[in-house]
Amino acid sequence: MAVLLIIENNSHFFVQDKIMVSIFTKKMVKKFSLDKNKIRVLLLEGIHESAVRAFNEAGYTNIKYVKTALDEDVLEQEIKDVHIIGIRSRTQLTKRVLKKAKKLFAVGCFSIGTNQVDLLAAEQLGIPVFNAPFSNTRSVAELVVAETVMLMREIPAKNAAAHRGEWLKAARNSFEVRGKNLGIVGYGHIGSQVSILAEAMGMNVYYYDVEKKLSLGKAIACNSLSELLQIADVVTLHVPETELTAKLISTQELAKMKKGAFLINASRGSVVDYDAVAKALKDGKLAGGAADVFPKEPASNSEPFHSVLQEFDNVILTPHIGGSTSEAQENIGMEVSEKLIRYSDNGSTIGTVNFPPISLQPNQTKKRFLHIHKNMPGVLNDINFVFTEKKINIASQFLQTDTNIGYVIIDIESGLDKIILKELKRIPHTIKARILY
Repeated sequence: MAVLLIIENNSHFFVQDKIMVSIFTKKMVKKFSLDKNKIRVLLLEGIHESAVRAFNEAGYTNIKYVKTALDEDVLEQEIKDVHIIGIRSRTQLTKRVLKKAKKLFAVGCFSIGTNQVDLLAAEQLGIPVFNAPFSNTRSVAELVVAETVMLMREIPAKNAAAHRGEWLKAARNSFEVRGKNLGIVGYGHIGSQVSILAEAMGMNVYYYDVEKKLSLGKAIACNSLSELLQIADVVTLHVPETELTAKLISTQELAKMKKGAFLINASRGSVVDYDAVAKALKDGKLAGGAADVFPKEPASNSEPFHSVLQEFDNVILTPHIGGSTSEAQENIGMEVSEKLIRYSDNGSTIGTVNFPPISLQPNQTKKRFLHIHKNMPGVLNDINFVFTEKKINIASQFLQTDTNIGYVIIDIESGLDKIILKELKRIPHTIKARILY
């Protein structure tokens, strides 16, 4: 007579006799991954409360919410027992910090950019990183268009003068944006939104992107950055931080711009050489500008801010608030938390920036194993052998690889004990393996 032995320990249960697996029904299947209330979530930098609500509604209650960024030494201590961490732009997840996070299985960047995370180190440790590439697009685009109007109307200088008691009522050097040329460097999600709004206001839109993009409306693609700089009355930058974009706008590029043109940077602080911009402002080459991002930014609102551009009344300086609207932050909170929850719940990696993308649906009648390994020949055979050697049928299997790693999801129809997970972890080149349910 076959015996079915179920051992329950918190949320884990193991079937010791595979002879009886056929009696398992949809109603009898239980989750035996870590209980959701034991999965520790750390949210830093005052991430919008929509993220907390999303986690709570999904059954995650072990959440620590911190309104500030943490210094590296403090972060190393806090992250040791954390399973999921959410950050914005000030927290730096370096290779050193990530190596301290032995239990970490997912990172959420509640922002567009992910340069605050060592993505390669995270991937090699089996940690997918998720972000929100779309949620604050409109907020940044609206700020850029508003700054374009204010700069062309000479509002920054007139506003500063009014605060000093001076009355500068004049039409000289004050222009409508209608009929003027806007040059967009980087025609991605934000750049294309700026294009739509600017064209609606009657501007002529030109853009340059290293990749071929479909023009929206009447926007015209330029063949080079040099061509765009010579055409534009206003240049706005919307590019990522890479080696190629470091000081993309410096002395040579500024020299190509029209005399009296304006420069707006709401992308990354490293993209513009602000010392060169300051000189162009002093020389009268530029009529003004706007900067929302800087090479070095204060870690908190209590720290002082310094910039070479502070002496100029005709420059708008904002504290990295391009995406800081209530609508954008709420959308980001929901978008990133939902991606983290989906990965934690069923293993889906859609929306990650450093991991092979796999879209998965939860199942009700099968058990699911995740296996992350170095992308080496023979690993998949070793994984399959763990199951076939025990005559366990694999109901479905998903594999996706990139240059560095392979990600496998295995759904099985049989009951298993924890020995299987140990065997999966012992396979050569394994980075992480876990049971979802």
